[in-house]
Amino acid sequence: MNTLNRRDALRLLGLSTLGVTALAACAPDASGGAPQGDTAAKAFGFTSWSLNEEAQKAAVQAIVDGYAGSKGVKITTASFPYNEYLNQVTLKLRGGQLTGAIQLDVAWLGALAAMGKLRDLAAPAAKGGYTEVALSSGQSGGKQLGLPWTTGSIGLIANTALLEKAGVDGMPATVAEFEAALRKVAALDGVIPYAAATKAAQLKDILPWMRTFGSPLLDGDTIMVGDEPSVAAVEWYKKLYDAKLIAPDVDRFDARALFAQGKAAFYDDAIIARGVVASQAPDKSLTDKMAPLSRPVLKAGDSPQALLWGHVIAVVEGEGADAAAEFAAHATSDTATVAGFFEQVKLPPTTTAGLADPKVSGDAFTTEWTEKITKTATANPFWRYAGYAQIETAIAEQVQAVLVGDSSAKEALAKATETAKGLQK
Repeated sequence: MNTLNRRDALRLLGLSTLGVTALAACAPDASGGAPQGDTAAKAFGFTSWSLNEEAQKAAVQAIVDGYAGSKGVKITTASFPYNEYLNQVTLKLRGGQLTGAIQLDVAWLGALAAMGKLRDLAAPAAKGGYTEVALSSGQSGGKQLGLPWTTGSIGLIANTALLEKAGVDGMPATVAEFEAALRKVAALDGVIPYAAATKAAQLKDILPWMRTFGSPLLDGDTIMVGDEPSVAAVEWYKKLYDAKLIAPDVDRFDARALFAQGKAAFYDDAIIARGVVASQAPDKSLTDKMAPLSRPVLKAGDSPQALLWGHVIAVVEGEGADAAAEFAAHATSDTATVAGFFEQVKLPPTTTAGLADPKVSGDAFTTEWTEKITKTATANPFWRYAGYAQIETAIAEQVQAVLVGDSSAKEALAKATETAKGLQK
């Protein structure tokens, strides 16, 4: 199995430090220029951050080379480090210097779509056999602007050995059962029951809990943060904090380290968690004790909440767009290709056939994660705005103010919403 270092994890989770700058440049394109070039040309470009990453570049290059050789096309590749990628793609797209297929983080699609240069891929999407949740990750403004390459989610992971030791019988299914489990784990010496995000930089993790409590977060263009369900979610989070069931000053990387050391019973992460924990854990059997679980619901019958995560391949209208679209479809939906890619990098495919391939279905952790977490994952509704990262920050900073006792949940979320309103563009 490939293991992932801190930089890999940052890359795959889409935590770009440059996102705000680049997305701010993604306002509707003022140039008004039509796409240039011969769309039927048999040569096209493929731009990808994965070609710049040790963990994936060989596997991705093999897909490119194999396709080019079998189809008789010429593919010119370009790559940038993930932390520079969004800025580079934005600038080149605006300047008419980017054509062909481009890899995109699902969080960026909505903002880049506003530039009006991405092809609608509805036709290949309809034939690809993609899962519904995967298709949703490539949609923006009612169009299918990306074909899903890997689709996962951010959800809860449990250390089953610690739960058993604490006397927790089975996985908690409701918020009340989850809290009861945390209180049992709290009796264990030196263990944080839930290594939840409490640093402002990662407190956007509160958003799925707000949805769990019934807040839509966004209704049309009306920000609903500050409604009764979201306030109740933050008050519950504060209760866990005061009871020391979650700990202060924890972000994703702290949580991973605590979990890897056997010092946390639950934490939130993406499906890459298994590789990260395997690389950090002194106990090499810990990955056998890791179990993905559906986020507990407020009441039986509710849909478990999870944040969609992954990347897509989009196509820029212009030179070689037709051939680029065919490549995008092949790379994301050809069963032998996606199963082989999974075998090398452990990122889940996006098609029903790919998920059913023995290389994938034989991996119990991936299968369980897909069924329990990704199946009901949804996009962050704020991704439609260029300033989505700033909106998340405004909410996170106010939630942190609640945790440290500087504000009530109602007052804090009202302030967050006022700030966020100014970022809806």
